[in-house]
Amino acid sequence: MTDKPRIGFIGLGLMGGPFTTRLVESGYTVTGYDLDVEKVARAAEQGVAPADSCRDVAEASDIVVACVTSTDCLRNAVFGATGVAAAGAATGKILVDHSTTIVDDTKDMAERLRRETGMGWVDAPVSGGPGAAGSGTLAIMAGGAQADIDAVGALMTDVSSSFTHFGPVGAGQVAKMVNQILVLNNYAVLAEALALAEAGGIDAAKIPQALAAGHAGSNMLQSMFPRMIARDFEPAGYARQILKDLDMLHDLAKQMTVPTPMSSQTATLFRILNAKGHGELDGTAVLKLFDSRDTV
Repeated sequence: MTDKPRIGFIGLGLMGGPFTTRLVESGYTVTGYDLDVEKVARAAEQGVAPADSCRDVAEASDIVVACVTSTDCLRNAVFGATGVAAAGAATGKILVDHSTTIVDDTKDMAERLRRETGMGWVDAPVSGGPGAAGSGTLAIMAGGAQADIDAVGALMTDVSSSFTHFGPVGAGQVAKMVNQILVLNNYAVLAEALALAEAGGIDAAKIPQALAAGHAGSNMLQSMFPRMIARDFEPAGYARQILKDLDMLHDLAKQMTVPTPMSSQTATLFRILNAKGHGELDGTAVLKLFDSRDTV
């Protein structure tokens, strides 16, 4: 027997797959759902109980976790005909949203879910990628009522190395946009730096170690720069999702009258990359726009 809460997981893709594996390995009973039946089957092989709908996930769980690709996908998962809310009264249960979603929509959905079902809401977007999801070393930025944060605290500790409560519902999504400014612009900066290093004839592979102790040292330099050197564009996250987040960031910053010139330029680069048909590649593929050897 276990005193751990039953976990329901909606979205079993690049992040959700390793996420649920981590939860099962940590001793949680996990029920999962995804629109893609192949992803459900793969999760089942790792010990996740398959569900036929988001409603079924909610009925089988104490905490429902969502990790989907957009605000619209989340809204449908929660309020669609067979969504979480369709399970009915759920006072004491909590929805944890690991997706990156629009701040105002997040607030509205949280209020509606509590009003219709009594269910709590914690917006808890993540940073770190699939590897960190699988190893339990994600950085999680959270927004929600203190009681809800306390209720999911042990779960969040099991899947992250950093779990920070920033304020009420929506605050986690604002913090995620700050994270995205720092991370997504870095893709373009690393690509520009690599293009210069290679054009200058130096051994670019030495750059991460050489700069590690200086101000330029960063996790992105250590993890993404070698992938760019190897032209390894296998997705740990999709270029199309990066563009979605940059557009979301632009809208939020405009609403707050905060100028974001660097992020706007990075968005232009990723818009071009996506227009060239590379939306399913990793963000490291932005190098293609700087690479004289790349004609596509």
